[in-house]
Amino acid sequence: MENRVCKLIEGGTSEVVVKKSRFLGITFPIETAEEAAEQIAGIRKKYYDARHNCYAWRLVGAEKFSDDGEPSQTAGKPMLDVLTGANLTGALVVVTRYFGGTLLGTGGLVRAYTEAAQEAVKNSKMTEIRPKRKVTCRVQYPDLGRIQYIFREAGLEPDTDFQERITLTAEVPDEQVTHLSAAITEATAGKAELQVGELYIG
Repeated sequence: MENRVCKLIEGGTSEVVVKKSRFLGITFPIETAEEAAEQIAGIRKKYYDARHNCYAWRLVGAEKFSDDGEPSQTAGKPMLDVLTGANLTGALVVVTRYFGGTLLGTGGLVRAYTEAAQEAVKNSKMTEIRPKRKVTCRVQYPDLGRIQYIFREAGLEPDTDFQERITLTAEVPDEQVTHLSAAITEATAGKAELQVGELYIG
């Protein structure tokens, strides 16, 4: 995964016309697969008279697409490729097609759905976010000063819990985790107890 990821915060729309077929694109910010399904159902209800309502969505660790009756790999997958290429997460794109009477062929369909998705994404609002991991470090009191210095050098302010052993917890950008862990291990001669959590977007 790239160190920087974009998250959709406000949807956009597009309209592409190819040989009288209209392709209406729209993006939605989503947090869950269920939310994506609700938005897709809403679009299908709104554009009930359309020939196709194709979609693609991406969340952290999950993605899905549908050609909705178009030839395989000509709609949903190219739309998903647009989201992937933009490194965009928390995003759903739906492209509704009103058939214009002329077959476009597989290449024409791929181009049309890609363009509609790209334009809708371009007209959306996004914010840059970074993949992180929760790092928990348990150390003895004599090592505390060195560990606090390492966190500060990394630009991090950990939460600190003073018990029999001291626990420092911080949300660490993924690209810093390896270096931070190595520095803590070296500073404590391997005595620090380190736990690194799952990757998440924050």
